[in-house]
Amino acid sequence: MAGPDRNWSYPETGLLKEWPVGGPALLWETLDAGKGYSSPVLVNDRLYITGMNEEENREVFSAYTLDGRKIYGVEYGRHWKDSYPETRTTPSIEGDKAYVISGAGEIVCIHIEKGDILWKVDGETAFGKQTGTWGTSECPLVFDHRVIYTAGGEQTTMVALNAGTGETLWKSPSLEDKTAYVSPLLISYQGRKQIVGSTGMRVTGVDQETGEIEWTFDDWGQNAIANGREKIAVNTPLYADGKIFVCNGYDMNSFQLQLREDLKGVDLVWRNDDLDTHIGGFVLVDGTVYGSNWITNTNGNWVAVDWNTGKTRYEMGWKGGKSKGSIITADGMLYCYDERRGTVGLVKPNPEEFEVVSEFRITKGEGPHWAHPVIHNGILYIRHGNALMAYNIQS
Repeated sequence: MAGPDRNWSYPETGLLKEWPVGGPALLWETLDAGKGYSSPVLVNDRLYITGMNEEENREVFSAYTLDGRKIYGVEYGRHWKDSYPETRTTPSIEGDKAYVISGAGEIVCIHIEKGDILWKVDGETAFGKQTGTWGTSECPLVFDHRVIYTAGGEQTTMVALNAGTGETLWKSPSLEDKTAYVSPLLISYQGRKQIVGSTGMRVTGVDQETGEIEWTFDDWGQNAIANGREKIAVNTPLYADGKIFVCNGYDMNSFQLQLREDLKGVDLVWRNDDLDTHIGGFVLVDGTVYGSNWITNTNGNWVAVDWNTGKTRYEMGWKGGKSKGSIITADGMLYCYDERRGTVGLVKPNPEEFEVVSEFRITKGEGPHWAHPVIHNGILYIRHGNALMAYNIQS
């Protein structure tokens, strides 16, 4: 889950508007992060990340210095044993504690100084969690001394745990639905907070104090894959001023919802059939949503959509055989990470065309390039499988 506000946007300034030929300067790299698709998190003088152990049968939470030296690694949970077992959970850090969720659905609290596990709750035994084909792929939402976890299944839909002890604070009613692969989002509207989450078949609004499900939306559109196959929702929605933008791949496409004044329902504002982001997220910059779409599992174009109207501004390929991928934004620029070849592009947020200013290629690591880039204090962090690299992008 990229960005401090879960919207793939970073509050950085003073960054390069063009990179040297061959890319920005590499500050350091390491090949011992363990296999995973999660992104690093930086707090104070440390970097934290999750990956698999050497035997590839457990998930590991690791701490590094800011020059790439590993301080410790602690095994915290079971990996997902079926398709794509690599770690997904980007840690959430609050104070001196980290919160992660394993692919098997264990919610774990870790003290970040030495890596001690403080508590662990198994989502299967405690809440009867039910996932789709690719297990649990959620980053925990942590706020107001509580940890939010989407369990799914017949017992509950979403739960809140005490961040200090792991005790259950509330359980929402069950929608008798499996989980999706979406990290929940805390929003604020009309002076109230609400959690926006997703299950396999619905987008939901949950009261953050009680766990009451205040609204659901299940009209994914006529192009959504049906015939018994789960809807593969992966991307956390974007939120701004009472409007919620939902977008996922496999022809599920995208739509915008308007929250009602009492937060008890939503109304459909518009749909767009060109932007259906597979895995890589999307960003909102100056009234335009930017992201990539799904054509096949290995191919897609880059798309710009007007936030207010839902009109497609452009749909363009990335020249040179690059494909769809992840996107973040900082300091008035887009950072796009091609998932197939590993090209990182610096792109102007131009609603008329996909305008690549500079690019370079990641050659270390293995597997799909699915981890979202991260920017912190003028440094761009790229993760590819077991490889983690840091680049200087300060001007």
